[in-house]
Amino acid sequence: MKKLFSFIAAISPGIFLIGYNIGTGSITTMASAGAEYGMGLMLPVLLSCIFTYFLILIFGRYTIVTGKTVLQSFRHYFGTPVTLLVLLTILGSEWTSCMGVMSVIVQVVQEWSRPLTTSGDGFNPLFITAFFAIIIYIFFLQGTHRFFERILTLFVALMGLCFLITMFMVVPSPREILKGLTPFIPSESSGIILLAGMVGTTMGGVLYVVRSILVQEKKWTLKDFDIERRDAAISAIFMFLLSISVMICAAGTLHPAGLKVSNAIDMVQLIEPLAGRFAVSFLVGGIVCAGISSLFPIVLLAPWLLADYRSKPRDLRSVESRILVLFGVSLVFVVPIFGGRPVSVLIFSQAATLLATPLVLLLMWILCNRQSVMGRYSFSPRQNLFMAIIFIFTFIISAIGVVEMSNLVTNL
Repeated sequence: MKKLFSFIAAISPGIFLIGYNIGTGSITTMASAGAEYGMGLMLPVLLSCIFTYFLILIFGRYTIVTGKTVLQSFRHYFGTPVTLLVLLTILGSEWTSCMGVMSVIVQVVQEWSRPLTTSGDGFNPLFITAFFAIIIYIFFLQGTHRFFERILTLFVALMGLCFLITMFMVVPSPREILKGLTPFIPSESSGIILLAGMVGTTMGGVLYVVRSILVQEKKWTLKDFDIERRDAAISAIFMFLLSISVMICAAGTLHPAGLKVSNAIDMVQLIEPLAGRFAVSFLVGGIVCAGISSLFPIVLLAPWLLADYRSKPRDLRSVESRILVLFGVSLVFVVPIFGGRPVSVLIFSQAATLLATPLVLLLMWILCNRQSVMGRYSFSPRQNLFMAIIFIFTFIISAIGVVEMSNLVTNL
């Protein structure tokens, strides 16, 4: 057990990224993709996870070599306006994501709980929201990075177990899964935005900004390169497995019946008659764990990023940090009180994260080629080639997603 806990502690930054990355945004986009296209969009997810492994590795290595986080370096080398643009774009997309994440949790719990209430309406949405919001804020008040890691490890483990059990209950044929490796681009606007959202939730620039913070918190040095590489690989592999397990759940049940996921409730209502309440209970458990494991890091982002931006110590016990986190937690009440479609909010917020990603990658690419910054660890020709492929892929997906979202907004 001591060896197991030591291993988990060693890969805690990777677990943290899994918890942050695989949230209800990932679940809704992957479920929507699986319901509408079967396994047809599996290849973009695979490519995104391969690219994510390389980028997690690079951003972590940069912090190990220089001792600085991403935002500290961006402000030092590129100035305040560019760094402020990155910061505001990330915070805006993440705070928007807060609204959608909690609303998805609330709707699926309410739908699942209908048989448990005499009225048949399920648990009260505001009560559910308040319950989970209080839990998240209580977790934050513990105020230690080690405690945060343990909480996220628990929820990531529960989430993975729930999704994998559900997947094996409804898994489609191997032939259908292999068909997903065939290159395919949807022709309609909604499909393009869905594709952008899938890539955004896997390759959002905030993921790599957070990675540098986590590596600095672990105080890894040059002798820890092997641990950092293993940590990055575990993170990327489990991101792919969990994302695909959700897509398989929808592809094995909803897609053959011609059903689509347009609202969070659909994920429970449509799958239950096809897979049974037992399977749906695991799915709901996975969604709740995914939501909490992503909401918790999201509300921590504001104090972390602002501290990095100002090159100050990250003090989560300060009054400023508690106010910022309280503001983030309060955003979870927006959709339950004022209404809205959680899946639409989430997919748009995940696609919007790609707006900052090309800029974050470009600035890091420049820094990693400066010998004055990286010394003998500056990019090799092979690393530059791979980075160029990733940047072009991300830029194209971002451009397509922005154009299609603009078209949809114009047509509303």
